[in-house]
Amino acid sequence: MKKWFLAMILVLLVGALAACGSSSESKEKAEAKSKGIKLGATAGPYSDMLKEAIVPGLEKKGYKVEIVEFSDYIQPNKALDNGDIQANLFQHSIYLENFAKENNMKLSALISVPTAPMGLYSKKYKSLGEVKDGATVTLPNDPTNAARALNTLRDEGLITINESADPLKVSEKDIVENKKKLKFQAIEAGQLPRSVDSVDLAAVPGNFALAAKMNLLDALALENMLDSYRNIVAVKTVNKDSQLAKDIKEVVESADFEKVMDEKFKGFGKPEWMK
Repeated sequence: MKKWFLAMILVLLVGALAACGSSSESKEKAEAKSKGIKLGATAGPYSDMLKEAIVPGLEKKGYKVEIVEFSDYIQPNKALDNGDIQANLFQHSIYLENFAKENNMKLSALISVPTAPMGLYSKKYKSLGEVKDGATVTLPNDPTNAARALNTLRDEGLITINESADPLKVSEKDIVENKKKLKFQAIEAGQLPRSVDSVDLAAVPGNFALAAKMNLLDALALENMLDSYRNIVAVKTVNKDSQLAKDIKEVVESADFEKVMDEKFKGFGKPEWMK
């Protein structure tokens, strides 16, 4: 009889604790959704990605969402750090880590998303096989995007890069073979779309190509992007395990999100977790 009584007490205690946990979790969800949230992005494809593929999923979960658009790469992280927005989408993890370190901020990547890849564009050639010896190739003049361009040229067999080179830091000095004697011209990334009209080949980052109304699928080749270069949803580190963070991840990992990507963001390279 005593054993039966103790067993009943134990069952009641476990049930009470479970109920408290469930109540606490429900309260957190309710509080998170009762308040309007703000998500930030730079104007263009990633603001569109929020609008078309992420916000609808969050609204189904009960959130009231406002999208805040930014015109530079500085303000979105400042707004996130000071709490003006709850998450942002515009940068890759390398940029986030460097920015947070330099500005003494505690920001974290939540999940990576499909990202517009760099493309090799030309109005002189219809395929990379037609590229002639001595052709001029315009590249971004910043180290990160220059590395991406050189890696893409390597992947397409136009140059050979030292195998010991760090793929994130590749530069012209790492080229060990340039059979076609390509001539490289480094210019501001924002000028690369215009350069397609005047040079043989241009390596244009996806965001600049889209801003110039270029079709990603018109590229002679698209970058086989490293996941480090894929854009991420970022949050304050202290909120990485919050209910909102969990819900954003769930939306991005959903079949509905991937369907929108396939239908409206053609040419965007998917991160490894989606493959």
